[in-house]
Amino acid sequence: MTKPLEAIFFDIDDTLFSTSVFADKARRSAVDAMIRAGLRIERAEAIRELEEVIGEFSSNYGGHFDKVLDRLGPEAYEGHNRAVIVAAGVVAYHATKWRELKVYDDVYEVLQWLAGTSLIRGIVSAGITIKQAEKLVRLEVLEFLTPSAIFFTDQVGFSKSNGKLYRRVLQRLKLAADRCLYVGDNPLHDIDPCNSEGWSTVRIRRSGRHADEEGATKPTHEIRDFYELRRILQDEYGVV
Repeated sequence: MTKPLEAIFFDIDDTLFSTSVFADKARRSAVDAMIRAGLRIERAEAIRELEEVIGEFSSNYGGHFDKVLDRLGPEAYEGHNRAVIVAAGVVAYHATKWRELKVYDDVYEVLQWLAGTSLIRGIVSAGITIKQAEKLVRLEVLEFLTPSAIFFTDQVGFSKSNGKLYRRVLQRLKLAADRCLYVGDNPLHDIDPCNSEGWSTVRIRRSGRHADEEGATKPTHEIRDFYELRRILQDEYGVV
């Protein structure tokens, strides 16, 4: 007997692509560009300062590079225009976005396969709306998703740790929880709240800062890549 399934939803970061690896590459590229533009500091020290700023002010803070220069002091860029050094970092960071931001190969293949099924294919993601939306565009996966099934926490008004977020998704799409599956990497924000609302859940443990964390509840399934997800969908949910 297979379980009935009407919809599958995905997290974005460290689920569709490796946020951790991408962010590290982009930040290192930014630091290198700032040094080329006149920042006088050892690369390792600049990276440490940037990581501290991100840790203290969050990854969504808009002035990371300015804050790094504040900490280093004017002697670190004496004789150079501060704005040019910051701009060099910003440009290098965004250039890395264009070059490096892409889904895992298995994710692309399985999303493409899912687009040929009758399932609703959605996103439930946390973060600044325009930044998360930009990721979906840059990852080139929009064609495989159901347009009305894309949800960002800032737009809905609930955080991912709040089960009401997932309840609202069901209400908007007129779906039953026991016919929905959520795929994510964070046990506290993806798995536990979905479990509490009666969803089936899939935890992906491939990479990222949450790979070794444990939540209060167990996922329905656990996978290492999307090929395993496809086998589960075929064998346990009868998706063809």
